[in-house]
Amino acid sequence: MARKGENIFKRKDGRWEARYIKGYELSGKIRYGFCYGKTYKEAKEKVTKYKAAILNNTPLPVTNNRHRLAFFCEEWLCSERGKVKESTYVKYDSIMKKHILPKLGGCFPQGFSTQLVVRFTQELQDEGLSAKTVRDILVVLHTILKYTAGQYPGIFPAVEITYPKEHKKDVRVLDLEEQQRLIDYLQEDTDTCKFGILLALLTGLRIGELCALRWENVSLRNKTIHVAATMQRIRDVDCTGEGKTKVIIGMPKSDTSIRTIPLTDDAARLCGRFDPHRPAAYLLTGTERFMEPRLVQIRLAKYTKECGLEGVHFHTIRHTFATRCVEAGFEIKSLSEILGHANTSVTLDRYVHSSMELKRANMDKLAAMGLGISSHTF
Repeated sequence: MARKGENIFKRKDGRWEARYIKGYELSGKIRYGFCYGKTYKEAKEKVTKYKAAILNNTPLPVTNNRHRLAFFCEEWLCSERGKVKESTYVKYDSIMKKHILPKLGGCFPQGFSTQLVVRFTQELQDEGLSAKTVRDILVVLHTILKYTAGQYPGIFPAVEITYPKEHKKDVRVLDLEEQQRLIDYLQEDTDTCKFGILLALLTGLRIGELCALRWENVSLRNKTIHVAATMQRIRDVDCTGEGKTKVIIGMPKSDTSIRTIPLTDDAARLCGRFDPHRPAAYLLTGTERFMEPRLVQIRLAKYTKECGLEGVHFHTIRHTFATRCVEAGFEIKSLSEILGHANTSVTLDRYVHSSMELKRANMDKLAAMGLGISSHTF
């Protein structure tokens, strides 16, 4: 509990944390700074110096240059907690504790160099981590170093970070026969879960979006689905036990993920068949109790195994939807908005996979131009 009016708290790790107003953003939002001490008195003395420096417009006292990187990691993470989504904060916390602190936490920031980061990057790659995972770790490290340098300008050296190149992976897409096989299976003895997966195959919904979808977001009159939330299971950073997780429902991954998807007549009829006429009910259960993503993945694995399909994950459903849309001649901007992408380049680069049939059909267009080669040539 904080001492009244002082904004000084005792943390779970035993340290005292003192917060002070560091400045204001252009929007008028307060920007806070943080000081730490082993005792209440130490934290108060530090924050008093910082407040005085700000009041007198003098440089902030440089008392932390004896601290190792671990100190600045914790300070940065605390400053991020109120700025980012909970899932993003948990990702930062996991990266920091699993990768950055064990290898770099004992280093002094003043001694950081480009060579040190190169060695760190190589160690991560030697552990077999993917290029994307290594890139995510380096992005967090870069942000921490930038934060530290901003706190004490001119003290810490500039460090260049080279990010590993990500290689594009082959993504599983159902061909027409496989897709029809899955559709036929899902239409047999259809329950609410099978209905949800079939709806995702017709709309390109992400698994978290499908799990968070309630019937109040479905308009049978307008034949639309409004996506405004997502569900995911994350690590509970406030829980003292190891491996504790929790399910959260919050805003989708980006502003463009909030969207309205038009339904085909078949999809609208399918929804009408399962409508429980209870707006607060979840689509996947028909009740006010939700079904979480990992259970949907388990169910999907069971369904695909029973209908003889291999290597199918929920994202395969989304990729397949996008591919069928392209094959049907979708305008890319419309498809990008239906999928909830920030721009069309994401749609084209990651989600559009042209089938061999479509490639052959496009090649045959050349023949239709009458530019044939005489058979006498051969």
